[in-house]
Amino acid sequence: MMKSSQENWFTEVFGNEGTAFGLAVTEKLHQEQTRYQYLEVYQTRTFGKLMVLDGCVMLTERDNFLYHEMMSHPALFTHPEPRRVAIIGGGDCGTLREVLKHPGVEKCTQIDIDERVTWASEKWFPELCDANHDPRAELLFDDGIAWVRNAAPGSLDVIIIDSTDPVGPAEGLFAVDFYKDCRKALKPEGILVQQSESPLLHADTIIKKIHQDMKAAGFQQCHTLPFPQPVYPTGWWSCTMASPQGSVTRFRDDDSAAKSFATRYYNVDIHRGALAVPEFMKVALGK
Repeated sequence: MMKSSQENWFTEVFGNEGTAFGLAVTEKLHQEQTRYQYLEVYQTRTFGKLMVLDGCVMLTERDNFLYHEMMSHPALFTHPEPRRVAIIGGGDCGTLREVLKHPGVEKCTQIDIDERVTWASEKWFPELCDANHDPRAELLFDDGIAWVRNAAPGSLDVIIIDSTDPVGPAEGLFAVDFYKDCRKALKPEGILVQQSESPLLHADTIIKKIHQDMKAAGFQQCHTLPFPQPVYPTGWWSCTMASPQGSVTRFRDDDSAAKSFATRYYNVDIHRGALAVPEFMKVALGK
């Protein structure tokens, strides 16, 4: 919503948590009701451009690298040899860009239900779309749940669930049946990555349920990696990795340290640090 003062503000209110986050905006660049959600793009005073879906902040130019790098590089350096990757959601294409920085990846298929999000990203956030025309990239605008269900067994090395919050169109991406389909589509040493909300707000609710559901779906290991994300609730976010048989806490640290591409946040020490579990999360997750 827009809040009047001496300057205009976009403010996202987290009513149940009694908190809010706001950015000073100088211009509304775009708004539309897509088939699935209400899409807005703003120019902010200090965080560059801002994308909003159904009133919730999706990304800004200034800090999206934190999320996109942590949703991709820990998983890809954990898998022994990631070649085939699927991204469910991810319509802004930032995670796709990070995945395809890995030269060993042979194909990355992105399945997002809303083509207009990718259109808006290409128009207003073109730096996120650098890999859209990479010959290894395949962009599909379809139901990601159905796509995974129909994927050939053992055909994928990594699945990244780059989704919005677990409500509305994304609710089915946080479910045991979907995780079972992901497990079937993955090879035994494959890695599943799920964006898993705020550790501070959701450790004993959403994150705990993700761990329970992934284990119920047959994943032997699950681990949540927190990372900073200033424009999301509490400024602290997370991803949860799981594997049918492989490890999610050991990674190719030598390869990570010698990575051939540039990042702004991720490095080998960040990866090691993100694997540490805060005490309150150990309690919430029963570790």
